[in-house]
Amino acid sequence: MDSWTRTLKSAYRKEPIISFIVTAGVMNVAIGGLSEHWSLMSLGLSAVGVAIALGVRQKYVRKRPLEPQHRPPVYVLPPSSAGLPMLSLSKKNPPGR
Repeated sequence: MDSWTRTLKSAYRKEPIISFIVTAGVMNVAIGGLSEHWSLMSLGLSAVGVAIALGVRQKYVRKRPLEPQHRPPVYVLPPSSAGLPMLSLSKKNPPGR
């Protein structure tokens, strides 16, 4: 029993969204099966199936790493500009007073 709970906790940490969908689907299957609501049970089975398929796809299909784009940098100021003007504080109104 302890290894089962450890496995479930590990799965929830690794893939929380897929694990949530599986849990919700299993609950729909249980409620629909016990109360003889077959549409709820089939909805739960399909949710579990889709979540498992997404998990398998995510695990085995590797995404290609993004290659950095090689383009020249964009400059806002033209290269011949002298830069920004220097700011000077007037002695009449010093900051903070």
